[in-house]
Amino acid sequence: MTHQIVLVNRAPVLTLWASVVAERLGFDHEAALSLGKTLAGLNAQAKGRHLGIYKPAQRMEGNPSKRDRPREEFQVELLGRSIPAKHIDKGIRSVAKDKPIDPQSVEKYLREKFGPALEDVQRAMRGLAQTIEPKELNDKAFSLYERFRPHIPEGLRSWGAKGELNLKLIRDLAERTDK
Repeated sequence: MTHQIVLVNRAPVLTLWASVVAERLGFDHEAALSLGKTLAGLNAQAKGRHLGIYKPAQRMEGNPSKRDRPREEFQVELLGRSIPAKHIDKGIRSVAKDKPIDPQSVEKYLREKFGPALEDVQRAMRGLAQTIEPKELNDKAFSLYERFRPHIPEGLRSWGAKGELNLKLIRDLAERTDK
């Protein structure tokens, strides 16, 4: 079954898109999933602060500043954001609160949010990512996401709301040469 419209909120769309982009940049599937989840989380935090849902993070006594964190942590540039990551036995993983993101939990999250449409959405996004050279893709990826993400009204009431993800639009973007 090929889906054309999927009703979903933006966080899983950004998670999946960032994961697809990370794979196109050369990260393995598990690393890409963790990077995508962290990127979407950072964006959600920023949006939540903008809407007044979250307060800005405050450094608590005893917590190391970013500058004082262990050196094994490094930054991965993805969709215009710096994602904290580190090498673990199983490869590269992004980190949240100094803990590596489990790619299986991200896979489960995506299956829950997209349901039976996950493969169709993933195929459409991969098709788009394959039409752009990796360096250029990383530079353009967020603006592409802004073009195909579900439309959801602005403001507090829309927090977590679902909108329509149009897979035909993603496929059409893949066919355009002026992306």
